[in-house]
Amino acid sequence: MEFPMPARIAVVHDWLLDFAGSERVLAEILRCYPQADLFALVDHMRDGDRALLGGKRATTTFLQSMPGLWSHLRYYLPLMPFAIEQLDVTGYDLVISSSHAVAKGVIVSPDALHVSYVHSPMRYAWDLQFTYLREERMQGLRGLALRWLLHRLRQWDHRSAAGVDRFVANSRFVARRILKAYRREADVIHPPVDTEFFCPEGARQDCYVAVSRLIGYKRVDLLVDAFAQLPGLRLVVVGDGPQLARLKAAAPANVEFTGYLPASAVRDRIRSARAFLFAAVEDFGMAPVEAMACGTPVIALRRGGVAESVAGLESEAPTGVFFEEQSVAAVVKAVRTFEEHGRRISAAACRARAERYSAARFRKQFMDLVAAAWVRWSREPGR
Repeated sequence: MEFPMPARIAVVHDWLLDFAGSERVLAEILRCYPQADLFALVDHMRDGDRALLGGKRATTTFLQSMPGLWSHLRYYLPLMPFAIEQLDVTGYDLVISSSHAVAKGVIVSPDALHVSYVHSPMRYAWDLQFTYLREERMQGLRGLALRWLLHRLRQWDHRSAAGVDRFVANSRFVARRILKAYRREADVIHPPVDTEFFCPEGARQDCYVAVSRLIGYKRVDLLVDAFAQLPGLRLVVVGDGPQLARLKAAAPANVEFTGYLPASAVRDRIRSARAFLFAAVEDFGMAPVEAMACGTPVIALRRGGVAESVAGLESEAPTGVFFEEQSVAAVVKAVRTFEEHGRRISAAACRARAERYSAARFRKQFMDLVAAAWVRWSREPGR
């Protein structure tokens, strides 16, 4: 007996403000199901970014009209679990949530299948709680109130996981987070990388590059301090953020900061670099895969999703060099190892590795998983 895919599909995303990593995934999900209706807490996306979502506008919540969302989104965090539960997806047969905060908590009918693609459980409420608290620098009663809020968010986040029928994680690293937070198993489908835009071209220059938002957990400070001990080598840091002024003030002469650059200029910097440096613990980490797509080797911390996407020197076809801890000494050692053994890494191997994460591959894997889940759901007794 054949089970056709449902006609009424809802896709729920956390918020639509800019076009970042989770929105790239959302765009591909909407390409898989162009007939789907889109829902989000808020939708203030620019027209150029909206075109990448097929021009779709989301049905939103009461947060849509709240002031200061662009610059003060985090202050609305206490309202988000309540807000997401106000989205009415009654009557949909299939609900797909794209969640890095609260989207998976949308209330779904018992007769509907809920597949949740989780970019990560709320990091600031779970394993990065103490990093978040340090960055907020809240003490006294305000600090106590924030800790209580995070405690309540964890309770809601765990409880709302019961409404998901099938979890999909963007890496094995996130699948382990899902198991810890929700005690649920998750399939793994790595997110799509634009391997058509990011491609090799041009000559290499004698410099290293890091592309990152300049915030604490990205640990760009380790890279800057490491190159202070490598005066014969150059590092170019691409990106903006609250730590830019402090990092520039402490940087040695062989470290250059470009600030924000448009996508094509970022690609040019990556294409021309000797290697791409990455010191953060990321859920997946698209930037290192984009670097490999440009044929550029990666020097990275062996934690998080990067440990899955990059092949170290011990591999038959290496694409990078790993360091084992977030320390200046470890970064210095890894760069020196690359200087000595980097010739073993070819641009062709980097490119081939990156092509495993193409958008076409993502769409096929995701649609196959959802179709299989729908068939199994349709065959359950009582349906």
